[in-house]
Amino acid sequence: MALIIACLSQKGGVGKSTLSRAIATEAWKSGLSVKLADLDTQQGTVAEWHRQRLDNGFDSVGSVEIFNNVDKALASAEGFDLLVLDGTPRASKGTLKMAQCADLVILPTCVSRDDLVPAIRLAYDLEEKKVDKRKLVFALVRVTTPAEIQDGRDFITQSGFSVFDGCLLEKPAYRLAQNNGLSVTETRYKTLNDKANELLESIIEHLQQG
Repeated sequence: MALIIACLSQKGGVGKSTLSRAIATEAWKSGLSVKLADLDTQQGTVAEWHRQRLDNGFDSVGSVEIFNNVDKALASAEGFDLLVLDGTPRASKGTLKMAQCADLVILPTCVSRDDLVPAIRLAYDLEEKKVDKRKLVFALVRVTTPAEIQDGRDFITQSGFSVFDGCLLEKPAYRLAQNNGLSVTETRYKTLNDKANELLESIIEHLQQG
């Protein structure tokens, strides 16, 4: 049975697809068989990114497919080591099902209150609907300063939830890499790759802790 990671959000532009791509990329490089399911049929961000990756001559990150139904995405994981669910850029009926089925739910958020408040509301809603709170973990993305990183961490922990170590900085090099079909761990700059990997290592550590 595949391990399932769901990247979910209440709104778009908070790094959900960015993290999904990075997780799939590094898992594939580590030797795992990966299914990356894009649940956003309107934009297909992840599927388009993978097409760009292949067109530019980079290695595949596994099987990448668009799904309009969570059940179909879950069924597609048979025979794979890891299923990464890139949810819709809004809460939907499928959001709860993905959260219930996942071994880990990643809730990416930027650190403005406009992003943090809806993200926390989504976490509260999932918890209220009996999703295990221990598998709901926040990831900070598109941050710029140590002060706002700490402010974001404080806001999340004071709301009663956990947040991964590490973060994704707001850097043009990350956008450029993704435009070319690469992940945030594959930029031209080792320091940025290392920073992204710090967050991914925290995700792996959380999974290992169960």
